[in-house]
Amino acid sequence: MAVSVGFLVILIVVAFVPSLIYLIWIRNTERYLREPYSRLLKIFVYGAIVSVVIAIIIESLLLSVLNLNLQRIYQILGENPNLTTLVLALIIAPFVEEAAKSLGVFASRKRMRDIEDGIIYGAAAGLGFAATENLIYESNAFVTAGAEALLATAIVRTLSSALLHATSTSLFGLGIARSSWQGRRLWPYYLGAVGIHSAFNFAASFGVLYQPNIGDSAYLIGLIAALIFAIGGITIMRAKIRMLDKPA
Repeated sequence: MAVSVGFLVILIVVAFVPSLIYLIWIRNTERYLREPYSRLLKIFVYGAIVSVVIAIIIESLLLSVLNLNLQRIYQILGENPNLTTLVLALIIAPFVEEAAKSLGVFASRKRMRDIEDGIIYGAAAGLGFAATENLIYESNAFVTAGAEALLATAIVRTLSSALLHATSTSLFGLGIARSSWQGRRLWPYYLGAVGIHSAFNFAASFGVLYQPNIGDSAYLIGLIAALIFAIGGITIMRAKIRMLDKPA
């Protein structure tokens, strides 16, 4: 029992510490009126717990509806063994998860003191969601393939998925801030976040989808594309924080 508890602690640390380090990094991009950690941690915890539960429930329901109508869809579009994976990764997950993550940001919109706070709040919610998602994937990797698979999964997801969730939800967070401060419309930012998420998921799924056609190089292509997408996205959002950041 002691070993099991100890290993569970290790899994949690491996999944959550990188996201918390990213949160500090993104928060400190802002030079003036930095957000208090207490506020950001609340949004992080919301993303890690509440948004994950909401996403799991809604995605499960939508996936059930999809599976019930799969044969009918096949009749219209033609039979494709990857159809469920594509719909879940490119449509269901991005729309549901970006909405679920952003609810915590929207609830905190009146506490934003600057436009760039929306970016930071969004990143906090996204990183919380990513931490729990990483915990699930990394635990599954260890159970199915051992410690080496756990380490590989942790490294790849820390450098890709965690940054993706921070980037996509920070874009919607920017929209929430601009909606509150400037009366801007929310939906372009939401669709932008969904689009980023969907494009990343396509890159991450590239190996599974195209390995039968082009071989194992499909996994490498997908991995490189996902890393470029995630790292490039968070670099742009941090640049946006610096551009908007001004002394009070």
